Amino acid sequence: MKTLYRMPLLKTLVTPILLVTAPLSLAANSVVDQLQLGTKYSALKQINKDNVTQLGVAWEYHTGDGKEPKPGSLTSFQDQPSLIEGNLVVCSTNRRVIALDPKTGEERWVFDPKDPETGMKKCRGVGNWVDSQAEAGAVCQSRIFLGTANYRLFAIDAKTGKPCPGFGNNGEVIMPVEKPQIFTGEVLANSRPAIVNDVVVVGSVVADNQRIEAPSGRVLAFDARSGEQLWSFDPLPRDPSDPAMKTWLKGSVGEFGAGNVWATMSVDQELDMVYLPTSSASGDFYGAGRPGNNEYTSSVVALKGTTGEVVWHQQLVHHNVFDYDVPSQPLLLDFPHKGKLVPALVQNTKMGLIFVFDRKTGEPLIPIEERPVPQEGKVEGEWLSPTQPFPVGIPNIMPLGFSPDDVWGFTPLDEWLCRRKTESLLYGDIYTPASLKGTIFNPSVGGGPNWGGGGYDPATNIMVVPSNRIPTIVTLVPREQAEFKEGQAIEATSEMIFPVEGSPYVPKVQGLLSIFGAPCSKPPWAALTAVNMATKEIAWEVPLGSVDKMSPFPMPWDLGMPGAGGPLVTAGGLIFIGYSLDDTMKAFDLNSGELLWEGDLPAAGTSVPISYEWEGEQYIIIPAGGHSMYNSTMGDSVMAFKLKR
Repeated sequence: MKTLYRMPLLKTLVTPILLVTAPLSLAANSVVDQLQLGTKYSALKQINKDNVTQLGVAWEYHTGDGKEPKPGSLTSFQDQPSLIEGNLVVCSTNRRVIALDPKTGEERWVFDPKDPETGMKKCRGVGNWVDSQAEAGAVCQSRIFLGTANYRLFAIDAKTGKPCPGFGNNGEVIMPVEKPQIFTGEVLANSRPAIVNDVVVVGSVVADNQRIEAPSGRVLAFDARSGEQLWSFDPLPRDPSDPAMKTWLKGSVGEFGAGNVWATMSVDQELDMVYLPTSSASGDFYGAGRPGNNEYTSSVVALKGTTGEVVWHQQLVHHNVFDYDVPSQPLLLDFPHKGKLVPALVQNTKMGLIFVFDRKTGEPLIPIEERPVPQEGKVEGEWLSPTQPFPVGIPNIMPLGFSPDDVWGFTPLDEWLCRRKTESLLYGDIYTPASLKGTIFNPSVGGGPNWGGGGYDPATNIMVVPSNRIPTIVTLVPREQAEFKEGQAIEATSEMIFPVEGSPYVPKVQGLLSIFGAPCSKPPWAALTAVNMATKEIAWEVPLGSVDKMSPFPMPWDLGMPGAGGPLVTAGGLIFIGYSLDDTMKAFDLNSGELLWEGDLPAAGTSVPISYEWEGEQYIIIPAGGHSMYNSTMGDSVMAFKLKR
């Protein structure tokens, strides 16, 4: 009997960083409100276009976690640091919460949840809440919320790091999983909990492509004081009276699971709304057993924070068999619409499509039309949506599809071989389905844009979004022909095959690469794109990252390097971003895209920078620990930069 590979290719790379840039005099709840808007904007401008070249290292801190990942693990230092109660709070790859002195980087306290060993080693931040009913200075008046790898929710005192005794069982709530897990970490929490007024809302990662009868991806909500569970929301409707049930043509969702929210959620406190970016139902590439559009999966869903009731929802991918989850935190901003500013939600997608909705009603502020999409190549029994939604009047971030005309090579030989490979596969426009011969997905199953999402400058209406540009090949292999590899690596350059128990087909996923190991697609292989949201035009686009450190011929060659993370936009007219695998953080001119500064990092900065002011000086902070999936330099550093004296 074959041993099936159990290491999940998990719902990839979740959420953007929420930077703490509000003045320290603000109440913590106000800071939380700002962090949960998702715009990754700092109003600080001490560091600006005129002096950014004077940036230097202020301090460096080592977490001690993630520098030497275990073989087969998916390890990445993707934390979203926060400035809470005078501490710079960091979450390591082992989900240890660490409080640092914001000026010196000196360690003040550490909270260790003692997480079990799992295949995914990452933490994308913590939440913060202040109890308005508690006395000033009381224990746990200000508390930090942390989700863990074995699906626990902790509340700890934000000043001391000690568990809050009145929350759950001595500061800990064991969150219920809907069915027994087949391995530890099949369901886990690694994105920052959302906090809407006095309610803590927690999403989950459900391991991809392990079984058709996957656990539910329901979202859970808890009382921020007591830890009592208040409500749950399942993106797969279980109630026959739910209006979404009509989009499941069998009349029931059956034993399907997932649909989970692995990306960071956004919150509008005044509206008492929490916004969920949901993922696909199980499995990712074959959905014959779940015909229909499958709402509320692959959607933006707006819920009432106090009750969990659905206020509105918009599906962005019908009957998702492309792994095109909604991957990033929605941006809540004032959108210029018909001569006025409308409170809006902007959602970036793996496909590079940009959707904009009125965040109170869900009405599209940029029109959406249903366009016919490819139907050829589907395997026996599959049901495909004949159309998919496309926003009208705003450009997409990247090309939508692939053909032999899009092939590129360093030499005539590798270009010719790439063309031959492409011609042997199924290719075409976006939403061409996975097939027996292999289908080229462009954007890739991981995007395009991913969990780092976009950043937004309210003064110029410019949104900047990083994206990967390397196509992938997805082949559906009949189960009886599949060769499972025990202990296979989770690497972007490797062929990966997943068990999907209960399915007649299993997916094989691999990059479209040349004989030199380089992408067969035209550069840039990663890009930073600026979109003017007022004019709905691309303002500029630049390659993101140099290949010199990954090339056998070291030379500065800005072809773009695929990576992960997101941008920080500042009022100083700058964009700070790590993202690529060239072990640098870069500062670009917000208006032109010109590279103004580049600082070396000890490892790839596959996270999102944040900024704060301390004792009159502005700091730029970036976790620099790399990403094992991309074979990057690995590390455990938190790097702080400020202007040289």
